[in-house]
Amino acid sequence: MIATIGGGFYPSGYSMVMFPDQATAMAVGTELSDADGDAEVFFLTPAAILSQITPTVSDADDPLPSAGTEGATVRAYSKLAKEGHHALLVKTPNEEAADRMMEVVRRFPYSIAQRYRMLVIEDL
Repeated sequence: MIATIGGGFYPSGYSMVMFPDQATAMAVGTELSDADGDAEVFFLTPAAILSQITPTVSDADDPLPSAGTEGATVRAYSKLAKEGHHALLVKTPNEEAADRMMEVVRRFPYSIAQRYRMLVIEDL
């Protein structure tokens, strides 16, 4: 889930959705898993985000600033994680899967939702 160029967090084919608290993230994750038994839904704690995802952008802007938004996106995740937000990483290989996921997510308060496609990070 690391970009080939630059080494930043870039889980192509997945969406990252963050929630203000653990209970909401768990409720959404459970509902997504129950709706599709084959769903790939990963729960990420703030500690996991800060220890595993945040470090991937340490060199993203070295020696030149990145042309993409990967670094800024990870910094947004890091800021939210420091505030105690939890996340779900959900496999969304196509628009239909992303739409189905967001039908569930939109019923709950969420902080940020990003879909990683080839060369594009899409706001959901």
